[in-house]
Amino acid sequence: MFWCRNFIKISTATKAKSPITTNLILTSLSHFSTANQPPVAAQPSGLGPTKADEKPRVVVLGSGWAGSRLMKGLDPKLYDIVCVSPRNHMVFTPLLASTCVGTLEFRSVAEPISRIQPSISSAPGSYFFLANCTAVNTESHEVHCETVTEGDQTSEAWKFKISYDKLVIASGAQASTFGIHGVKEHAVFLREVHHAQAIRRKLLLNLMLSDVPGISEEEKRRLLHCVVVGGGPTGVEFSGELSDFIRSDVHQRYTHVKDYIHVTLIEANDILSSFDDRLRHYAIKQLTKSGVRLVRGTVKDVRPENVILSDGSEVPYGLLVWSTGVGPSPFVNSIRLPKSPGGRIGIDEWLRVPTAQDVFSIGDCSGFLESTGKPVLPALAQVAERQGKYLADLLNKIGKEGGGHANRAKALDFGDPFEYKHLGSMATVGRFKALVDLRQSKEAKGVSLAGFFSWFIWRSAYLTRVVSWRNRFYVVINWLTTSVFGRDISRL
Repeated sequence: MFWCRNFIKISTATKAKSPITTNLILTSLSHFSTANQPPVAAQPSGLGPTKADEKPRVVVLGSGWAGSRLMKGLDPKLYDIVCVSPRNHMVFTPLLASTCVGTLEFRSVAEPISRIQPSISSAPGSYFFLANCTAVNTESHEVHCETVTEGDQTSEAWKFKISYDKLVIASGAQASTFGIHGVKEHAVFLREVHHAQAIRRKLLLNLMLSDVPGISEEEKRRLLHCVVVGGGPTGVEFSGELSDFIRSDVHQRYTHVKDYIHVTLIEANDILSSFDDRLRHYAIKQLTKSGVRLVRGTVKDVRPENVILSDGSEVPYGLLVWSTGVGPSPFVNSIRLPKSPGGRIGIDEWLRVPTAQDVFSIGDCSGFLESTGKPVLPALAQVAERQGKYLADLLNKIGKEGGGHANRAKALDFGDPFEYKHLGSMATVGRFKALVDLRQSKEAKGVSLAGFFSWFIWRSAYLTRVVSWRNRFYVVINWLTTSVFGRDISRL
């Protein structure tokens, strides 16, 4: 990348004896401050403040649904766009469960940021940095970042600063463990592509290990017992996909152990609690028919080979998937900004952080302050996407009216506030069956469907929501290949 090559040049230049060479290199990097190599005083490098004759800079923290939709809608003629995220792609989460069992390939649900907003990789002042934001200084309009070195034991994290004119915090949330011992150590979450890859590898490994001579009957049953904790849409959809995989592929290709593999779904309350009661009962019926065992209980402790419930009973497992909702990340907890109920970053009706000039927050990491009189919106993809679209339009409006630079938008009229209208919920339960609930709330009246036609609506709706035509093509080809040849069970 351009910025990385120039960082290397700076490091080399400071070791050279010629001051002329050093000055030439530093002059070519007008956006970057001096390097932190001796003999220069130690100071993190980065992107400095924009000048009056330059385009204002929008810094986006995160590449999830909210951040990606925002970047897609921003006008690169008005702003330089800088994205800071530990991943260089957006994950199409509604189809992530399908990748765990080979129905879809992983690349089908990952959309590169450079395709969502091409200026990130082509415009001179726009960048993508594979890094985590560690701190926000709202007084100096700076964010402190640290590069991601996960999996690279030889590299040290590079720390740098980025000055912003407008900052959008869209860093998302993390899976909730409720402080239960052993969850982080032994369970697998289902929020990222690497989570799906880990589930797929573990599932296939257990299938192959269980076929090894000398394995006891009890150990076979444990290895092939898949336990899902959390009866929300993600947990239910994964259980349905897993039961389809067992029925269609395991029974044909692992005939020696087909009678040992089972799926258990544990939920403390009602599964799919936000759906219509009729749809919930239909889901329970279909999951049970597919061989999924439903257990109502609360997890008290997670051990390497079993789960302890609140009533003292033990549930052995070979694969444990944790899907119990989300909560604020350590980064959100660490920054000194007002918080909404639940610990999210507090925002007003225009998605602004009211105590910090030029700072906005969208997606799962944000929530309306109590003073707005609005409820905190659920952590859903459609909420994040709608907020991203609204804020992109708002920032484009601000840029056209001359308020793009720092502290220039104070006197501008922001127009209509953000309003969220729920479009409904969908979930597949396996065996070509799905639920479609088009009510705006659980108490409201509206259309609710279940069965094969709902499954067709579910697939059609999500196919149209996939970001690019390239990935839509991948998804369709994967669905066709799976229906003809079965799922890919290679352990890569």
